[in-house]
Amino acid sequence: MVSAAEAFAADGFVVLPKDARVAAWAAAALPEAKRVAADPKWQAKWLRHGKTWFVGVDALPNDDNGAVGGVSLQGPWEGLMPWITPLHPAQLSVVYPGYPRRDPEESEANSRYRLKRDAAHVDGIHAEGAERRRFLREAHAFILGIPLNAANAAPLVVWPGSHEIMRDAFMSAFAGLPAPMWGEIDLTGIYTEARAEVFETCERVEVPLGLGQSVLLHRLTLHGVAPWGPKDTAPPEGRIIAYFRPEFKEKRDWLRAD
Repeated sequence: MVSAAEAFAADGFVVLPKDARVAAWAAAALPEAKRVAADPKWQAKWLRHGKTWFVGVDALPNDDNGAVGGVSLQGPWEGLMPWITPLHPAQLSVVYPGYPRRDPEESEANSRYRLKRDAAHVDGIHAEGAERRRFLREAHAFILGIPLNAANAAPLVVWPGSHEIMRDAFMSAFAGLPAPMWGEIDLTGIYTEARAEVFETCERVEVPLGLGQSVLLHRLTLHGVAPWGPKDTAPPEGRIIAYFRPEFKEKRDWLRAD
């Protein structure tokens, strides 16, 4: 039987089994998440795609160790990757029926990519300017996702093995350059080509998550969110997943082989 560590190394992600500690943390985080997502100030900042996605970056009021509502953050991910503290406030990704509608300022090509390719991306690579050129802005160490409510809608999507293809591409882009210079390199072309290779060679896998489960993603794994389907169901507050994405203290660690 393949261990969680082996699956994570090979596939670039692993769904971890239900755990009472994770379920307790999710129960404590849910009321805070609902409060934040319903706050007009937060909505003005983070509602996207015709108000069908609340992006919610750094929106959960957890402490530096991830605790929220007096409940500590613990789970079966421990020992699978180097833990980083202090933790940032978790992202609250809330998806609503109809996702993804097209925003007025969004191009047809971007809208189509979100619909047909699940807005597949590597976290930390930002699109900037009118031409949406891509640059490394955040060197995440890992991505830890925890569902906060029982929903069967708009699941996470991953491409197993994509982390190795993306690593090879970024290694080529940054060859011979010190890590402090990586953020100056336009990655648009090589990033687009690497994603195309992933779509051609890696399987698209939807990752539904139940309460008490968690998912650990390699920082370079291509991932996205599936559109809300006609049979998808979720509570009135939408499908909510909290994501921790701490950054390395040293950017050079982003491309290390682990």
